[in-house]
Amino acid sequence: MSTKQKSSMKGVAAASLVGSALEWFDYFLYGTAAALVFNEIMFPKGHEFVSTLLAFSTLALGFFVRPFGAVYFGQLGDKIGRKKVLVITLLLMGTATTLIGFVPTYESVGLWAPVMLVTLRLIQGFGAGAEFGGAAILSAESAPAHRRGFYSSFPGVGVYIGLLLSAGTFAILTQLPKEIFLGWAWRIPFLFSALLVVVALVIRMKISETAAFEKLSETEAVSKSPLRDLIRTERRSLLVVAGSQVAQSGVSYVYQTFVIAYIVGTLHMSPSVGPVAVAVAAAVAMFTTPMFGALSDRFGRRAVYMFGAVFSALFAFPFFWLVNTGTTWGVITAMTLGVGVGVAAMLGTQGSFFSEVFPSKVRFSGLSLGREISASLSGGIAPLAAVILSSMAGGASWPVACLAVAMSLVTVIAVACARETHKLDLTEFTESSDAVEVSDHERPRPYVSDKQTKLS
Repeated sequence: MSTKQKSSMKGVAAASLVGSALEWFDYFLYGTAAALVFNEIMFPKGHEFVSTLLAFSTLALGFFVRPFGAVYFGQLGDKIGRKKVLVITLLLMGTATTLIGFVPTYESVGLWAPVMLVTLRLIQGFGAGAEFGGAAILSAESAPAHRRGFYSSFPGVGVYIGLLLSAGTFAILTQLPKEIFLGWAWRIPFLFSALLVVVALVIRMKISETAAFEKLSETEAVSKSPLRDLIRTERRSLLVVAGSQVAQSGVSYVYQTFVIAYIVGTLHMSPSVGPVAVAVAAAVAMFTTPMFGALSDRFGRRAVYMFGAVFSALFAFPFFWLVNTGTTWGVITAMTLGVGVGVAAMLGTQGSFFSEVFPSKVRFSGLSLGREISASLSGGIAPLAAVILSSMAGGASWPVACLAVAMSLVTVIAVACARETHKLDLTEFTESSDAVEVSDHERPRPYVSDKQTKLS
């Protein structure tokens, strides 16, 4: 690779990493605040369980709207380019997050408080529907083939940087007296995100469009209706991506949101323990995520992703055994292993894996839609379901562990049904995998053209 190409790849990596970090800092702020703040000040007082349930319901709403953002921005990304869409989503999420910092409390304006909160959460979710997918594709289509897994893990690293920043911020703020924290201090990170988004915007504006999309434009192969083409030709790929996403999203959000509320409400631990544990886990995952991405370049996407899913299934009950010790070290150890190993193995691999199963002309639409439909169901419902299951069991954690196992097994099945893709040349992979009408058993490598088979 030439010096110019290396410099360009560094710029793309920085754009994916920093932009993803800052956008997911915005997104995770809401999840942490839902567990520690919104249930206290944005809903009627006097019913702790109902308030917590409503707070997590607003968290779920952000997930439910993500597929709509995936459809809209995914098609836009396949029509006008990856870079332009990533700039739009950055501005959308940044504005919504900043405005959350200005939302008045229920005590001040009554029902208008949750109405404004839900509206801004929906805008956040709409923008988030294309953020990870766009950043992953930008990295995957720009990276050299033999290091695609490593570079495509950078959006995942950005996710954990965002998680670390949000959890770390709340870990510090929860040290303040409760009246100060709930009174005004919780607003600081939401307002500060406006400055961070400006930094990410400057970086993203400097990068170039990917070679894969430029080739589509030059050959006039850009799809006029990416969603229609996607549904017509890539149904199998959509199912693989959706199923593979279930554990990564569902398990991580059970750990990162439900457990924060669980250790405070059920175990009566300090509210700072949860954010500290999440911050430590995120710090570890910042290093393990690219490690797993690099391992997928050597051993293949399926092997590494399968490891993450199986580990998550096996570790679900030990996770809660450690948490239920009621000790800070137990919670930190559980969170670090659950997030830093199991979830990181899946997140570090999925940027390249999910990009490779779709042809260029529908790649943005396919990755975003498949991933976000699954995330809206697993990540959005899982924390809410965990609250209900634990409450029905008298505060016990074993039903939540069973939920984590079930989600992990769905992903194991999906990955088992996938085919290895790590040797694809994405600049050549421009046509639909079903362009030639042959059945799956007749197609030796469904995602690879004859030319690509020779290359690999």
